[in-house]
Amino acid sequence: MSDRVKSLAANVARLSRLLTRERNAMPQAYLQDVGLREAYSAYFLPVNIRKIRVPLQELALHPNEPLSKERLRILDIGSGPGSAMLGVMEFFSERESKPRLECTALDQVAENLRAANDFFVSFQDRLGLDATLHIVQADIKDAERLLHERFDVILLSNVLNELFSRHQERIVKRAALLASLLNKLLADDGSCIIIEPALRETSREMLVVRDELMSHGFHVYSPCLEGGKCPALENPKDWCHEDLAWDPPELIQEIDKLIGLRKDSLKFSYLVLRKDALSLSDVFGHNAFRVVSEPIVSKGKMEFFICGPGGRRMCTRLDKDRTTFNQAFENLNRGDVVKFDHLIDEGKRFKVGKETVVADIMV
Repeated sequence: MSDRVKSLAANVARLSRLLTRERNAMPQAYLQDVGLREAYSAYFLPVNIRKIRVPLQELALHPNEPLSKERLRILDIGSGPGSAMLGVMEFFSERESKPRLECTALDQVAENLRAANDFFVSFQDRLGLDATLHIVQADIKDAERLLHERFDVILLSNVLNELFSRHQERIVKRAALLASLLNKLLADDGSCIIIEPALRETSREMLVVRDELMSHGFHVYSPCLEGGKCPALENPKDWCHEDLAWDPPELIQEIDKLIGLRKDSLKFSYLVLRKDALSLSDVFGHNAFRVVSEPIVSKGKMEFFICGPGGRRMCTRLDKDRTTFNQAFENLNRGDVVKFDHLIDEGKRFKVGKETVVADIMV
């Protein structure tokens, strides 16, 4: 194994600690550090590119086709090296209808923007997209003053948790800043996509911001299938995140072996906000549920937490009640959207009985 890979692995380990256990020690502009920037580009950027596909795929399901325009104006706030923007490019390169992408990357670190531009040019050449990139070096708090157009998609990838991170009133400040930004910069039929780490602390804080923004008049498109206050916040031990299977590139596998990390799945939390009332429930109806846990298997039964009508509740199927009607229950995964016929409501939990029909409608 080369010295370069070993050095890169050491910086990946250092950045991973700052992003998780040592968050209070993270510098404001940590990617100014050459080693951390290289670690991010080699290890975290390929991961973050793929995360944005989930909310984009869910937006693409809506019959109003909010992403089907001749041109899409994309704003990547706190862009870093542009991973979210690159993920958008990759997503549209695989679609039959390819809009012109007019991208703007805003970040306070010049080195990040240079890297974002280099990656953008490389992706544009490889993917053959009609796309442009405008670079803005500025803090997020200056975005309203410097930008004078409205965007169809606004991206905040791993940015929200860094805003006012040392301030006691950080949640209120984040919500107020986002509300102001979206009121001015988001098109009336646009979407704001927020990606956050899957840590309990960062995910729960995003959910509190979610509820605050709803009080400002914004609507949740996904992942929620109900529009009320987030039920995951009722229990301080709960949070909401995705966990997608992923086959990592060889370099990431080598780094994992050296430092003991495992990037064999993509863990993240996300939120899609809109000014209008479009919702994923328009696609699946108001009697659908989101699976929000891994399967919980114990003697004689299988269980999942599901979230939808009636909030977040445990859903149980006893092994003795397994039938052809409900056998799809055992194939559910975190993040799936599922519907039931003849689901038994026991108050604190749901029960899948022998006659309950389980239909996994989105995986």
